[in-house]
Amino acid sequence: MNSPTSLMTTSISEQEKLIHKLQIFKIQGKDKRGCSILRVIGKLFPARVVSVETVNKYLQEKIYPSLEQRKFSIVYLHTGVNRTENFPGITALRSVCDAMPENVKARLNAVYFLHPSLQSRFFLALFGRLIFTGGVYWKLNYVTRLEFLWEHVKRKEIEMPEFVYDHEEELDDYRPIMDYGIEGDHPRVYIDSTVEPAVSMYSMRCIA
Repeated sequence: MNSPTSLMTTSISEQEKLIHKLQIFKIQGKDKRGCSILRVIGKLFPARVVSVETVNKYLQEKIYPSLEQRKFSIVYLHTGVNRTENFPGITALRSVCDAMPENVKARLNAVYFLHPSLQSRFFLALFGRLIFTGGVYWKLNYVTRLEFLWEHVKRKEIEMPEFVYDHEEELDDYRPIMDYGIEGDHPRVYIDSTVEPAVSMYSMRCIA
């Protein structure tokens, strides 16, 4: 997740303050099933200066207690994530998932993975089951465009960074096939019985 040199100059307290300041993890709004939303911004994650131990400590002390005993969903913004700058690594992801209390995993309704890249899909097809244990992997769902996310999340209750909208404009300009939910590998359409049946979103199982 980081280099030993960078961590030597950054205390755990400073790392926690940085996570809080960047609002990487924020409980905000609800989805259309009434579940609280935990928004996670991948692009802002300071992988070079924050340790996985600090992330787990922050989640255990600041985020999980705030969820109380409510059901919740995660909206993960993959927009702008760069493997060399803000990707924490396989071991770190596994550690975060393993450290999540079982009662928290049980209350997790869904994980909405916004703007997945081809690399992330391939990576999770290979390692997803190993990283996201305790049934979390099967709750992961790709969401290629914001318009499809709004079919499941209350739009006015969650803030989106400006760079997410900028990326949406880029998709409008280039209109790549992959960003319109067209898969060549016989995808399974993810359908939530509580919303309209025409859902342009795909389960991570489509590449497994």
